[in-house]
Amino acid sequence: MTFLGKLVREPLVHFLVLGGLIFAWFEWKGGGSGPGSTRITITSGLVEHLASGFARTWQRPPTDAELKGLVDDHVKEEIAVREATSMGLDRNDTIIRRRLRQKMEFLVEDTVDAAPPTDAEIQAWIDQHPDMFRGEPRVGLRQVYVNLGRRGASATAEAQRLLARLQDAGPEANIDALGDASLLPRELPLGPVSEVTRAFGAEFATRVDAIPPGQWIGPVESPYGLHLVLVTGRVAPAPPAPADVRPLVERELMAERRRVQLQALYERLLARYTVTVEMPKDGVARKQASAAPAKGSVR
Repeated sequence: MTFLGKLVREPLVHFLVLGGLIFAWFEWKGGGSGPGSTRITITSGLVEHLASGFARTWQRPPTDAELKGLVDDHVKEEIAVREATSMGLDRNDTIIRRRLRQKMEFLVEDTVDAAPPTDAEIQAWIDQHPDMFRGEPRVGLRQVYVNLGRRGASATAEAQRLLARLQDAGPEANIDALGDASLLPRELPLGPVSEVTRAFGAEFATRVDAIPPGQWIGPVESPYGLHLVLVTGRVAPAPPAPADVRPLVERELMAERRRVQLQALYERLLARYTVTVEMPKDGVARKQASAAPAKGSVR
């Protein structure tokens, strides 16, 4: 009795008995409801979630039979996921790994999307990326065409003769009867440079960009032949009004926020890990292998 009395008063025995009772109760209740458990609990909140998803798809609430079908299907999915996980089917599966990464990154992106950019941030982004939102330059011109195929070796001389005549006549020279006939426009009103490119080619448009307004210059070559050109006007692109480009700026700004947040997340997480990279012995593979991350501990 003395031994049994001491045993009953022993704290270790109390701990073992209490632990056994808790374990027995846990098993009797189904072992919890997490992965590896045999207990599945469908809460009222989950049922409402399934019903609302059905309503969004079909534009009406589910019937009792349809709702039961949704719950039954969810139970089957939960059983399949738990059994597959217990069998290790989720390991080394590229699709599952990629989906888990996406879900983790979505959580980060949700925190970014919760705070829309301010007007000051919109303007700062425009100032930092002027080329992205700058409008197209505008240019107007007049031109007299000389056909290389028709003129042959005398084309350059004819172009020079016409240029001297145009320079004497000045910017208002009548060009209707000058040069060779073609389907090319003799005049382009002030408009986007892309109109010049469309009509005469990119190289011609680049040459025109260097011509000072108000002077007959030439010959300027295009894929069609030679041209005597007068730039009648040129307007530099004006900076956009923030209201005109706000949707585009918001999209670019939010995307940049997500990239920064994700990069910071991975840098913080990488600091917790020691990464060992075993490079292949093959020389070609070694050259093609990407560099190891700069942060964290990598061997």
